[in-house]
Amino acid sequence: MNPSSQNFQVQGMSCQHCVRSVEDAIQGLDAQARVQVDLSTGRVDVQSSQPREALAAAIAEAGYTVQG
Repeated sequence: MNPSSQNFQVQGMSCQHCVRSVEDAIQGLDAQARVQVDLSTGRVDVQSSQPREALAAAIAEAGYTVQG
């Protein structure tokens, strides 16, 4: 399956530890995923072959709220 670009609006991130937690959660699901987090806007851009629902669930499991 080819990687696709997806973006998420994530609430609850306030520091670099939060950024690392989100990156680790996504890369725990897909080690090849490319993740960019914009802490100031709460935007998380992901390139992954995993389905959107699985990525959102991984972010939520890490303790953050995914909107939309």
